[in-house]
Amino acid sequence: MSEQPTTHFGFRDVPVTEKQKLVGQVFTSVAHNYDLMNDLMSFGIHRLWKRHFVAISGIRRGDRVLDLAGGTGDIAALIKPVVGESGEVIVGDINAAMLNVGRDRLTDRGLVGGLRWTQLNAEALPFPDNSFDAVTMAFGLRNVTDKDKALADICRVLKPGGRALVLEFSKVRNELFSKLYDFHSFQVLPKLGRLFASDADSYQYLAESIRKHPDQETLKAMMERAGFERVEVRNLSNGIVAIHRAYKL
Repeated sequence: MSEQPTTHFGFRDVPVTEKQKLVGQVFTSVAHNYDLMNDLMSFGIHRLWKRHFVAISGIRRGDRVLDLAGGTGDIAALIKPVVGESGEVIVGDINAAMLNVGRDRLTDRGLVGGLRWTQLNAEALPFPDNSFDAVTMAFGLRNVTDKDKALADICRVLKPGGRALVLEFSKVRNELFSKLYDFHSFQVLPKLGRLFASDADSYQYLAESIRKHPDQETLKAMMERAGFERVEVRNLSNGIVAIHRAYKL
């Protein structure tokens, strides 16, 4: 009898069929502390990264945009004023708790029109081919079980000439800074998670998931295999995060 295929969940190997459930448990746990989580993981700089991500996206007025792993709506809130009343932003996330937090937050801010919220799996997008002018994904790809499948489906739903943009934690370029970052991630972050969110394990997983995510060049090659062209990589904060921008031509 053949062994069941495995994948990584942080530094642990787990059956492929279980990863989605385990990741779901993490994000259900942290949904109401998501901004806190990002502040602890990024020293609070994630807000600037996200603004820059949208600023260089090339998204224009009237565009139809799919924001995957839309979480608490941070990216959608930045994109909606750019696409204007004639555009549309569809926020997709596999986790219902994250979607609920995001929808409530943006509704409280008066951002309702031109926004749709959809629970979905990034590996099997429920949209026709050539549906979107742009697809964005911020801090979500590393949690996808089959990244190659997700990237291929993102390419499928983009219109010819459309852009895919991925903002994700990546590989730090400076050796000394990398050691400091590792200390923060594995020694400090779980303790802060326990102190502020009563959840050290989820924060431990999130730190581990960053280290298991493909580095800048590997992800670039994966996007090219998925059918994208003109893949560009931009490092931010010495490579703590990277923006990958690519086109469907």
